[in-house]
Amino acid sequence: MYAILDIESTGGKYNEEGIMEIAIHRFDGHKVVDKFISLINPERDIQPFVVNLTGINNKMLVTAPKFHEVAKRIIEITEGAVLVAHNAQFDYRILRTEFRRLGYDFQRRSLCTVDLSKKLIPEAESHSLGKLVRSLGIAVSDRHRANGDALATLKLFKLLLNKDSSKTIITEVIREETQGELSTKQLDMVDALPSETGVYYMHDKNGKVLFIGKSKNIKKRVNQHFTNIGALARKLQKETKKVTFEKTGSELVALLKEHHEIKKNSPIYNDKRKRKGFSYGIYVFENKAGNLTLKPERANGQAKRLGSFNSMRATQNFLIKVSKEFELSEELNGTIQNEKVLDALDKYSIDNRNVVVLDRGRELGEQSAILVKDGILNGVGFIELNYQLNNIHILESIITPMQGDAHSTYIIEAYLRKSKRIKIVALD
Repeated sequence: MYAILDIESTGGKYNEEGIMEIAIHRFDGHKVVDKFISLINPERDIQPFVVNLTGINNKMLVTAPKFHEVAKRIIEITEGAVLVAHNAQFDYRILRTEFRRLGYDFQRRSLCTVDLSKKLIPEAESHSLGKLVRSLGIAVSDRHRANGDALATLKLFKLLLNKDSSKTIITEVIREETQGELSTKQLDMVDALPSETGVYYMHDKNGKVLFIGKSKNIKKRVNQHFTNIGALARKLQKETKKVTFEKTGSELVALLKEHHEIKKNSPIYNDKRKRKGFSYGIYVFENKAGNLTLKPERANGQAKRLGSFNSMRATQNFLIKVSKEFELSEELNGTIQNEKVLDALDKYSIDNRNVVVLDRGRELGEQSAILVKDGILNGVGFIELNYQLNNIHILESIITPMQGDAHSTYIIEAYLRKSKRIKIVALD
């Protein structure tokens, strides 16, 4: 559990500042479950430069509650949560100072999104909140007001959690949180999981990832791990002390994240066999008349490829389907035949292409974006606005980088064949 925090202070000498506005969003890693936003009477003057920056003046705060009147609410909404703020050292210090004036020792664990963004987005020109979110295409309003900045920090933190494919954030939080064995039962863990599409991570008592899986119904799949009687299930039942998850909305994103993160993290209970990708493909050749034709072949890495497959039978069956769908026939006029073959390539192939594959997102108004360069997976992310898609630099900043391989190519092309909802956008 996280408490996304932003404080606007009066300014002044070190440890003499007062809080004049506060915003806290209690965030469970997926959605905001509670929030507290309030002006606060700091019982001291606001520095002129702060008035100019925030627009908050002394008159606005005359009738606002004093800190001691909201202190209990702040304790409640942050209980058991990790404080997350941009430049967390400042916000946490100001908050502790106010509580100290009341004779209360306020202590919480904290995470700083400045530090996290430096690790996960090192290429950013600036890691200040305003410039960073602008460079990532994150919509922000009411800058330098507590709730505006807290919402910007929340959106940034969501992106950082998604980019943290090594799970260093959640691992550190769990390690501090558990301090040994977890007391909650396995079925209690299941109750906290969503019946939605995504990737799940089964952790031991130290936060280490034991197993990574994907499912269209995370709750149902983890429940199977805890109720099955096989050797793997018994090991997971014994050692799992925490289950975390990432909703992806898209099954394709879940498949790609599962493959990428198993390779990167090498969980001890995932299958160690190497994925070789694909062995067969439907390739494009020119016939004697110089017209395009499709043939099933062993993977060769040479000619243009319509799709990738793991068996010759699957390759032949799909060629029959494509021929019917696009009414392909060597008896057609060559120009028409060529156009239809190219249309089939546009729909089903990423071979040697620069494209973004769009699928459903985690919530309404969001889309998942899979970036492919020269036919190779480059990364995945989530977008809400068209200009995030149309600006390649913003898109590259938003995505979680992934090192594509033959198997990730097979995953994408296999998904293209079965999904009617997916959309491919060519990059200029």
